[in-house]
Amino acid sequence: MNMMKQFEVPVITQEQIRAARAESARTHQSVCKVLEESMALSPQQFSDVLGATLHFPVLGMDTLYGLEPAFDVVAFAEAAAHGCLALRNVEDRLLVVLGDPFDTDLQAWVEEHVQVNFEWYLAHSADIAAYLTRHEESMRAMDSVIATSGSTTRNGQRVDDLSLKSIGEETSTVVKLVHSTLYDALNLEASDIHLETGPSGLIIKYRIDGVLNTMNTVEGVDLAEQVISRIKIISELDIAERRVPQDGRFKVTIRGREVDFRVSIMPCIFGEDAVLRILDKKTLSDQVNGLRLDSLGFDDEAIAMLRQLANAPYGMMLVTGPTGSGKTTTLYGAITEINSGQDKIVTIEDPVEYQLPGVLQIPVNEKKGLTFARGLRSILRHDPDKIMVGEIRDPETAQIAIQSALTGHLVLTTVHANNVFDVIGRFMHMGVDLYSFVSAINGILAQRLVRINCPHCSVPDKPDAQLLKLSGISPDNDFDFRIGRGCGQCRGSGFKGRKAIAELLYLNDELREMIVAREPIRVLKEMAHRNGTRFLREAAVKLVHNGETTLQEINRVTFVA
Repeated sequence: MNMMKQFEVPVITQEQIRAARAESARTHQSVCKVLEESMALSPQQFSDVLGATLHFPVLGMDTLYGLEPAFDVVAFAEAAAHGCLALRNVEDRLLVVLGDPFDTDLQAWVEEHVQVNFEWYLAHSADIAAYLTRHEESMRAMDSVIATSGSTTRNGQRVDDLSLKSIGEETSTVVKLVHSTLYDALNLEASDIHLETGPSGLIIKYRIDGVLNTMNTVEGVDLAEQVISRIKIISELDIAERRVPQDGRFKVTIRGREVDFRVSIMPCIFGEDAVLRILDKKTLSDQVNGLRLDSLGFDDEAIAMLRQLANAPYGMMLVTGPTGSGKTTTLYGAITEINSGQDKIVTIEDPVEYQLPGVLQIPVNEKKGLTFARGLRSILRHDPDKIMVGEIRDPETAQIAIQSALTGHLVLTTVHANNVFDVIGRFMHMGVDLYSFVSAINGILAQRLVRINCPHCSVPDKPDAQLLKLSGISPDNDFDFRIGRGCGQCRGSGFKGRKAIAELLYLNDELREMIVAREPIRVLKEMAHRNGTRFLREAAVKLVHNGETTLQEINRVTFVA
């Protein structure tokens, strides 16, 4: 008990516990959860009070992180499933940490499962989850208890069902690995899964909040080939073809909802790599329901300009940025705001990621000949007022979109470029007439997503002189530097959520004339800056100034000028 806190804390009364048990029976929540919700305490304060009441020594987040996991005693998968930890301290004593001391079944399981001497400790369940997250890179994918519960066919497409069941129900090691990888990625809200074939096997990575995280390395070249083949089979690709890239897609169902995966297979020197883009309609639905431009994190000035562009009677509003930078969400936010029911709004997308009420949405189907260009031509015969083109990829689509904007339609679309000025070069490269381009464009938005410091664990920070210099920040500054330590609320990452930063170029007549005259980019940037354009780096630095993110994060996302 030497780790008990040395100060007095209040205790929970028996009446409160009885009331919590009654509420637990009614709502099927745990007694611990009911108690926490009924008490106006921080997570750490609640753990201290609970420990004092039930005579458990309590471990805080900092203490937890200083202890080594004992996954040989309680395996990672079992720890994640039961919400408990086995740890060793510097004296090699074994500690078993509970998140819910009222769970007597769990305590009985531990007593039966752990055959060596140990001591009971208590920690907040969110802190236990964060600790496990920090260690799941090397433990998770192969240890996940996952199996298939069959597969169905919908609209001619195979749909696999994922569920947590006994690992013994599936006899194939390859199928277990593929499904556990998909399941973990969905639970961690990853946007992409990278399966990279190396000289000794397979490396599994997830992209979470825009950052790649290595989750596991699976030894065996043969197993790596079989995993890629399995991905090809469920994506209906040619498993015999290993020399050229292939693209496909498949669906799975998890907890009653469908999730789409877009698959890219690429040959490499060790075999083939696969990247699976996750399109979780439920996640996007949660984002889009009630979505407005002011909920995306843009500053007030950018929001006002975006609304002005979205409400223009005709012309083109372009959004640019890399894959995963939130372009689609921004366009959906704009459409949601302008969708009054008085205009015919038609979209063509690849794929349709979320159903917008009152909007005609057309999915691209290149196998059947429905490309962006062909679909856009047909849309123009459907008497639209406003058109959203998911992406301009080729000269034909660019030409039709420009002509649509010049003939009385409002066109909202995206194109891949690094910043608002690179967009001009992209369209010139596609062979678009420069005068038509500047006549059609109302404004161009370049955006990025920046991870935000966790509000629950961020603390003041003092970057070193070298980092300040590399970031272009003067040592004599008035910045409120902060950094997240990592806690249960942010799964140990130090970041919770992302904000969009904007570089918005509004084209006035002066800028149009300069573009047609092919003035240097440097001159265009100076004129745009004088007209109020704030560059991406400036918007990112402002977030650091306000303590919302870190210098390391904005250096990762934006170019240091």
